[in-house]
Amino acid sequence: MTPVASPCPFCNPDPDRVLFEDGLVRVLSDGFPVSPGHTLVVPVRHVASFFALTPGEQAAMLAALDKAKCWVDTRHRPDGYNVGLNDGPAAGQTVLHCHVHLIPRYAGDRPDPRGGVRWVLPEKAAYWDRDDP
Repeated sequence: MTPVASPCPFCNPDPDRVLFEDGLVRVLSDGFPVSPGHTLVVPVRHVASFFALTPGEQAAMLAALDKAKCWVDTRHRPDGYNVGLNDGPAAGQTVLHCHVHLIPRYAGDRPDPRGGVRWVLPEKAAYWDRDDP
């Protein structure tokens, strides 16, 4: 899959998707949610990598992540969360504007949710079933 280059869906998002924003960060409902309440935390400044953000932007992202969790908690009451950041095309980043996924999880949404984000590499995910150290 080719990374999305232009126009950036996070620089000028559909206003209906914007949950809240400040000068550094905006929180959006995901355009292709994997579960009810799936949200994105995005820096306002167009920067591809989380590691290229200023310390202030990184702190604002984490504060907004906490605020987004509270927002999702009150509206969807999930049983858990996955928090994900795809940094670079090799990691699966398709929109080259930094964004953190807040994915609500619900009891029973997977038969066995163990391993969570480890399933990005399925052959390594179920470490509890492997014999090697």
